[in-house]
Amino acid sequence: MNSEITGKIIVVGDNIDTDQIYPGCYLALTDPKEIGSHCLSGVDVNIAANFPQGGIVVAGRNFGCGSSREHAPIALLNMGAKAVIADSFARIFFRNAVNLGLVPVICKGISKKVKEGQTLTLDFVKGVVTVQETGESYPCEALGEQAMKILAAGGIKPLMRARFAKEKAEQKAE
Repeated sequence: MNSEITGKIIVVGDNIDTDQIYPGCYLALTDPKEIGSHCLSGVDVNIAANFPQGGIVVAGRNFGCGSSREHAPIALLNMGAKAVIADSFARIFFRNAVNLGLVPVICKGISKKVKEGQTLTLDFVKGVVTVQETGESYPCEALGEQAMKILAAGGIKPLMRARFAKEKAEQKAE
């Protein structure tokens, strides 16, 4: 997995909860494209339609608070987000994002230092975010080794499938 993600950003505020990320009235949907089309509609109904594919969501404090629903990171991925950079995350959202293959990075104060539409490059191994328009860089918290393994595999399910397939192949070889 490439350790850098570059994309245009949208900026949202503090305490964006999972119901704002993916409102409960859409929980019965199963089509990934349709799920993505409703992402962040609790903040602004136009966000998903205007989101830059491969983009990055920048948020304030406590992003992903509220319920533990996995639909929030699923919706972000299906909207086209490659990463979320926030001042802080709700713990369960952070874990769900990693497990589903969405890169979550803590970068304290970032939401006040960047502007909507800028392009950021996130190096999540080095723990640095660089604003392409200005060249300014900001330190972030590096992701742990296990989170990196999960993200490199595309999520916890692909990681476990690969692990089980390897173990099965080794057992057959014995």
